[in-house]
Amino acid sequence: MSVTELLDRRRSCLLVVDVQEKLLPVIHENERLLQNIRRLVSGADILGLPIIVSEQYPKGLGPTVAPLSEVLEQVRKLEKITFSCMRDQSIADMIRETSRDTILVCGTESHVCVLQTVLDALGRGFRVHVAADAVSSRTPENKRIALERMREAGAVITSTESALFELLEKAGTKEFKKISALVK
Repeated sequence: MSVTELLDRRRSCLLVVDVQEKLLPVIHENERLLQNIRRLVSGADILGLPIIVSEQYPKGLGPTVAPLSEVLEQVRKLEKITFSCMRDQSIADMIRETSRDTILVCGTESHVCVLQTVLDALGRGFRVHVAADAVSSRTPENKRIALERMREAGAVITSTESALFELLEKAGTKEFKKISALVK
């Protein structure tokens, strides 16, 4: 995969990794993170991308946070105990069933579940884009190291706004107005 390759809405799905009640409060810049993930989810919905949501051991970490669940009402949350979403059969099957070869990833924690998911997805032949402003860890250093490792492994590191406008492709549409309103 080339870093010059743009996201294509016909080939892409959004994967939201473990944005849960007991984890989010200790995540670095958690309000900004949540705002950007909500933008990605809303944008994916506007553009018709499949959305997959994982929850790491919800009995211990709680469910997906309420502000995000509000925009994910129609999306089933898939429980997992593996750190990598790709090592959970139901999540891997759901991603495969989208028939999309590109995964746009957001969520927590950058250096654990996000990193392992991205590395496994790349290893399975998926094209992977990571929205750097929509992933985080408890410390900025862990996030920085994880993003470097994902980039070195072949993931494209992007931003929420860049990803949304790449998926949108052009101005002058109803979708453009809706996406523009999301990023203001």
